[in-house]
Amino acid sequence: MHARFAPVRDCFHDLFTAGRETGASLTIWYDGQPVVDLVGGCRTGAGHDGEPWRPDTLVNVYSAGKPVAALCLLMLVDQGKVDLDAPVARYWPEFRTPASVRQVLSHTAGLPAFPVPRPAAAIADWALLAGDLAAADPEWPPGSVAGEHAWTYGHLVGEVVRRVDGRSVGRFLAEEIAGRWQLDLGFGLAEADQRRCADLRYGDPGWPSRKLGAPGALRARAMGNPAGGLDVAVLNSPLWRGAEMPAVNLHTTSAGLARLYTGLLAGGVLDGVRLFSPELVAEATRVQYDGPDLVLGNPVQWTLGMQREPDDSWGMGGLGGSSAWADPERGYTFAYATAHLAEHDRVDELVEALHSVL
Repeated sequence: MHARFAPVRDCFHDLFTAGRETGASLTIWYDGQPVVDLVGGCRTGAGHDGEPWRPDTLVNVYSAGKPVAALCLLMLVDQGKVDLDAPVARYWPEFRTPASVRQVLSHTAGLPAFPVPRPAAAIADWALLAGDLAAADPEWPPGSVAGEHAWTYGHLVGEVVRRVDGRSVGRFLAEEIAGRWQLDLGFGLAEADQRRCADLRYGDPGWPSRKLGAPGALRARAMGNPAGGLDVAVLNSPLWRGAEMPAVNLHTTSAGLARLYTGLLAGGVLDGVRLFSPELVAEATRVQYDGPDLVLGNPVQWTLGMQREPDDSWGMGGLGGSSAWADPERGYTFAYATAHLAEHDRVDELVEALHSVL
């Protein structure tokens, strides 16, 4: 690692020393080159007796995977196979909500929660959950307001991919994006990849109930169904790791996400392999909605699958503290992948250290 970035390394190590982190990886590319690639803590167990975190350790990054699911559909848009402003029903005839593909991608389609209560086992039943969404009534007129489609996003995006292309979103990702850009990430892991996953653990026992909020509220409905999405017993199971729940169950290394954003920051090309046109990347990272988000409870600028920040960086954080983005102004991409479910203050401090040396 270049000496210039030593303050970032020191900050990363301090998180472990202080007990605020128990297992994570951090990758930063600057000016098109990897400059920080760190791992720390344990992959299994939260103490010092677990298996150490390795560069190829995969971890569930929650919503930090939403842009990855979106890119599968955006690739079909780029190829002229899907029209952003066409109704979803053009590609998915059973879909009743009068939303466009663009509205689905920008969290304004009005379907932030699965409408039928389902047990954790439903995570593995793609057809069941997609069918629930197809038959649902929107919670608001599509396009009128945003509410993060917290658990539903991957099925909405992924079913359009499946209807148009024939492959599941997980297989599409593996064959069209991850394989071609050499990204270590995926939805619906095979057994061999499940064996290198980190076990998620709570930073404190109150984390799940704090994240869900008031019973019956939109946020609780959006994040509590199917059951088990905040329960480490489910999250660390073969059921979750092997299923495609693309809104929230991308398993990745920080290096995989940082490489992805580096390719996007370069206008859709990485190591000489072009996957997206510069025009598609520009449209995908442009603000599509700017206003209140009914699920998150604060104002948000949504692009087609990402959040855009006031400093014009674009990317996505995940519940629990993982986060990845590109900062075009400063010329870097950043990815933090953690198994220690807590808040985003760890990332905030790492970014402060990074910005201090740029």
